[in-house]
Amino acid sequence: MVLVFKIALVFMLLFIVFNLAKAMVQMVKEPSNDTESVKPMSHYLGRRVLLSAIVVLMLIIALTSGWLEPNPRPY
Repeated sequence: MVLVFKIALVFMLLFIVFNLAKAMVQMVKEPSNDTESVKPMSHYLGRRVLLSAIVVLMLIIALTSGWLEPNPRPY
């Protein structure tokens, strides 16, 4: 169960980075006059913020349930 949680966490973090890159591409892309369905940059940034909040909640749940143990002495 712990391994599945860690793999899911890594995939979510990679998806967060992917959404950040998509927002960057959208930001530097020249605006087009076509009426194609182009999603705004805020769509990708909002998705990134939502996923970041989910990751933080998953970490809090994992720490309180005992799936992850924090390092007691980080030095």
